[in-house]
Amino acid sequence: GAGSLQHSDSGSNGDMLKTSPPIPLNQANLLRLSASIPSPVYDRERLVQRIVHIGVGGFHRAHQAVYLDDLLSSHIEIDWGICGVCLLPQDEKMYRAMKSQDCLYTVVEQSASGSRARIVGSITDILFAPENPQAVIEKMASPECRIVSLTITEGGYYVDEGSGGFNAQHPDILHDLANPEDPKCSFGYLAAALESRRRRGLAPFTLMSCDNMQSNGDVFKGTFLAFATLYKPALAAWLAEKGAFPNSMVDRITPVTTDQHRDLLKADLGIEDRWPVATEPFRQWVIEDHFCNGRPPWEKAGAQITWDVLPYEKMKIRLLNASHQALCYIGMLVGHRTVDQAIGDPRIRRLVAKMMEEEAAPTLPEIPGIDLGAYQREVIERFANPAIGDQLARIGTDGSARIPKFVLPIIADQLANGGPVRMCAFTVAAWFRFLRGVDDNEERLPIDDHLSARLCPLAEAAGPDPASLLSATEIFGNSLANSPDFAGEVGRALRSFHENGAESTLEHYAS
Repeated sequence: GAGSLQHSDSGSNGDMLKTSPPIPLNQANLLRLSASIPSPVYDRERLVQRIVHIGVGGFHRAHQAVYLDDLLSSHIEIDWGICGVCLLPQDEKMYRAMKSQDCLYTVVEQSASGSRARIVGSITDILFAPENPQAVIEKMASPECRIVSLTITEGGYYVDEGSGGFNAQHPDILHDLANPEDPKCSFGYLAAALESRRRRGLAPFTLMSCDNMQSNGDVFKGTFLAFATLYKPALAAWLAEKGAFPNSMVDRITPVTTDQHRDLLKADLGIEDRWPVATEPFRQWVIEDHFCNGRPPWEKAGAQITWDVLPYEKMKIRLLNASHQALCYIGMLVGHRTVDQAIGDPRIRRLVAKMMEEEAAPTLPEIPGIDLGAYQREVIERFANPAIGDQLARIGTDGSARIPKFVLPIIADQLANGGPVRMCAFTVAAWFRFLRGVDDNEERLPIDDHLSARLCPLAEAAGPDPASLLSATEIFGNSLANSPDFAGEVGRALRSFHENGAESTLEHYAS
């Protein structure tokens, strides 16, 4: 449940807000909104779109755009603004909504103690690539553009999961190499814009991944330079010499926006916002200080700027993201729908705590300024936030991309050190069981995975034997697929799912 919103109006004004029709959110109407709702006090007109962001989803709007909004709202003289880019045809609805609101939107921070709303103005324009590809290329090629940041999900970097290299055979990639004038994917757009800059004698922009992958900048650099080499070798050489791909670690739980969020803003604050964002109070951003064309002073808005992001990243991926995987598949198999319901199940809570403490934490280095025990407790507390209502189906999307990034590295390290992998193997087995598409009561499960056409029939046919799924080397590579210890643990859990059902398998593993 979303609860209700706090604002500091007196009763009578509050009642008035509720009875008069809600005010559509846009620049002209900002002054009509209740003074209790923080909104941009800076002049949005004078911002220069120095950041172009590809993938304007809820996460970007709750995270990077909020950090910049905080900077602009403080009294630091900067003129950095963001131009958002919606790349996919299915982004059109959000694009139209944002455009109609002058790119203003509400961020609602929700916790057990209540909710707070603010209006964010750091995005000053938005482009819809399918409608006008050339406008997007021009925007990135313009001298004003200093950084192109991306939240395009783990799958958007065209990594071959098995080899870890670039997947040059992906249909998007083949299309963009064959049609450089008419790109479809981010790589084609970036290459076209960078080639235009190179020809004009402009420096490249910094390419900044804000996606949830370990060493996201290094991964991005590897696959994009491989693409650029096929696109135009001179471009790749120029970029390798002059470009920058900083690593970064991002963290803020941001569920999908629903009509409930829209209705809440209308009812409680009298705002009509077609695409608000709901999120948790917690946020973290750790950025490697490696930029080739300037950057805003994000550290003044609470970001951590460092020379080495890896320890922070590893901590988040192996404790928070791996725990999400650990709870989502078993959670859906026993009938939970949201993260707080799943972690509220004492058996799942024990399982997650055990996995973090006994399997994930031992693989982590010392991290400056971090108490690992406190961080693990904070993860569980964040998951338990009842106001967020984060769907397990969202967390369980694309397990074939998330399990290899979040869970398998823990298993590989633990096997190398002779440590336990029982809970991680249980997590993999729960995912295999989930891929059969129905729970123990024959209720359908929400499978959304780019490899589902290949994996679901395997899960169906293999039943209690994990061998055929483990042989998917694009997910498990060769060493894990051939590890008898790992295969044995996964097999034991999967057999239990088949013979005893999800409930008693969970009981057994959580005890």
